[in-house]
Amino acid sequence: MEGLGYGPDKPLKIKVATRNIAIYRDPAVILIDQLKKIYIEGELEPIDTTVWYTKVQRKDYQVGMNLTGVGIDDPDVNFYENYYSTSDRNYTGYKNPEVDKLIDQQSAEPDREKRKKLVWEIEKKLADDCGAADHRLQRRQHLLDAAGQGRRCCRPTASTTAGVSKTSGWIGDDVRHRPA
Repeated sequence: MEGLGYGPDKPLKIKVATRNIAIYRDPAVILIDQLKKIYIEGELEPIDTTVWYTKVQRKDYQVGMNLTGVGIDDPDVNFYENYYSTSDRNYTGYKNPEVDKLIDQQSAEPDREKRKKLVWEIEKKLADDCGAADHRLQRRQHLLDAAGQGRRCCRPTASTTAGVSKTSGWIGDDVRHRPA
């Protein structure tokens, strides 16, 4: 941030939008507190639930805190819902035909070990596309406009779907994405 001209005396000021209910506000407040460490001053922007999803679909936010949950320990639902190019709930508009193909392959793969490897490939590709050192952390954070360059990263999650890395017990430590 200092390289971009921000620091303790000149923080980047942003608004963190989220639904105006406790389960959304509480993590947003935690994020705002964490952002202070990197000279980002966040202001909570609570949004009435009746307009929240319309606002998210229009991408009418600077930073948005959204929670999702899939309820099962299988990344299939999470991948199709949050990262597949044509998904209505791919709110960030992330599109990558290669990732779509990998998602389809892992979904159809009956062999558990082969599927684990495909999931790892998807995680790695998502991390590479987003420029995140650790995509799991990126997904738990919010939609940050990547360093003001007008590009949005992949869909984050802050609840039970820290995606593959946290909810999918069948995905062992040996296949979770680790930064190079």
